[in-house]
Amino acid sequence: MSCNSDTERAAASASQSLSSPLLTPQDHQSAGAPAAEVAETPVFDSSSSIVTNSEDNPSPPSTELEIPIVWPPDGKLSLNWIRNLMSVFDWASRNLEPTQLPDVFPVEVFDSLVLCASKILHKEPNCVAIDNLGSESTVVVVGDLHGQLHDLLFLLHDAGFPSENRFFVFNGDYVDRGAWGLESFLILLAWKVFFPRSVYLLRGNHESKYCTSVYGFEKEVVTKYSDRGKHVYRKCLGCFEGLPLASIIGKHVYTAHGGIFRHMPATPKRSKGKKNRKIAFNSETSSLSIGSFEELNKARRSVLDPPWEGSNLIPGDVLWSDPSMTPGLSPNKERGIGLLWGPDCTDNFLKKFQLKLIIRSHEGPDAREKRPGLGGMDEGYTIDHIVESGKLITLFSAPDYPQFQGTEERYRNKGAYIVLGPPNFDTPVFHSFEAITPRPKANAFYNFEEVIDSDEELDLASMVTSP
Repeated sequence: MSCNSDTERAAASASQSLSSPLLTPQDHQSAGAPAAEVAETPVFDSSSSIVTNSEDNPSPPSTELEIPIVWPPDGKLSLNWIRNLMSVFDWASRNLEPTQLPDVFPVEVFDSLVLCASKILHKEPNCVAIDNLGSESTVVVVGDLHGQLHDLLFLLHDAGFPSENRFFVFNGDYVDRGAWGLESFLILLAWKVFFPRSVYLLRGNHESKYCTSVYGFEKEVVTKYSDRGKHVYRKCLGCFEGLPLASIIGKHVYTAHGGIFRHMPATPKRSKGKKNRKIAFNSETSSLSIGSFEELNKARRSVLDPPWEGSNLIPGDVLWSDPSMTPGLSPNKERGIGLLWGPDCTDNFLKKFQLKLIIRSHEGPDAREKRPGLGGMDEGYTIDHIVESGKLITLFSAPDYPQFQGTEERYRNKGAYIVLGPPNFDTPVFHSFEAITPRPKANAFYNFEEVIDSDEELDLASMVTSP
């Protein structure tokens, strides 16, 4: 099996279009400035359901949809293949039971896609440099998605599909809570395989064994693929381990799911005959300071759950940390992992690395209502710190989140994405958008009435870690 080896050549096929009953004229615009050049053929109409949800009379798939999805004989994806994949997943979410997903996306195709994507991801550094930008380039930054497939489809159309000049940086949390985490993640993997140097998938804290076992993704996968579900889930976990942790866009923008990270003191050498003795790191009593990008790139990201103690704390910092209005750098006691950092640390981080902007995600409307002094997530983004050296932004791309809520009153937040343009790619243009309504009927894959809304008070003892 071969994979796309130099898929930028496929940009010439970007003018091709796939005819499908799910592709209709787009009439729902995002708030704010118009997005970068709109894709020629819309994938999704946010103003109404293209295919109605009806248990008594489900809409049959069009003969123009290629079902089931078949892996290309030469192993090279095309734009039409990805368009068809998105349209098939959209149709299936409205007309099929979750257990029927293998009928449209066989496990053999899943294996091929994940293998190709994993080969690319595992070769990327912990912090990817997106510096092949030109005068015609734009960079789209996307926050948490959380399995909200139809909002993802809208976002991809509204911003314009990835291309040689339209880069995408996804800030993690593709899965959990929403009903279509697997489909959402697979669509992004397909884009990564097709445009490996234009699409960058960073890891979020939910791309972990612990979170996916609590917030629904594991059950989602096992439900959809039944006897092959554990195999599919293990492959997803392996792919999660390969996701990079952060990115530098151009020269002045740092993006990561949670935020900044600490300096790790040199590990003391072990004495002979004491190879099994563990060395304890007490993050609360030791002096905390900002780490370097050299340390970030040396950190071991291939762990199912980033550790909250020991010598490999940087991945946990990058994925779990939160900003604060209180000055200083301190352990994130609310989450039990990662850091809290104040405006002074934002300024120091930006100044130290000659940056102007931090774009992080990690906090939706549920988390923000518990954070005094920080803005809410009504518009899908907040500007948390404005300092001498630049700004810190929190970006959240899942509107009307969470999909399943245990209270009658919903947050009804908008989602948002950011567009960065030439010449310096450090001035954010915000695009807020409403949720796709009505959502297809679906059942939650976790007990949303009992599981805490945000990721606080984690059962750290149950998290699988490596020393």
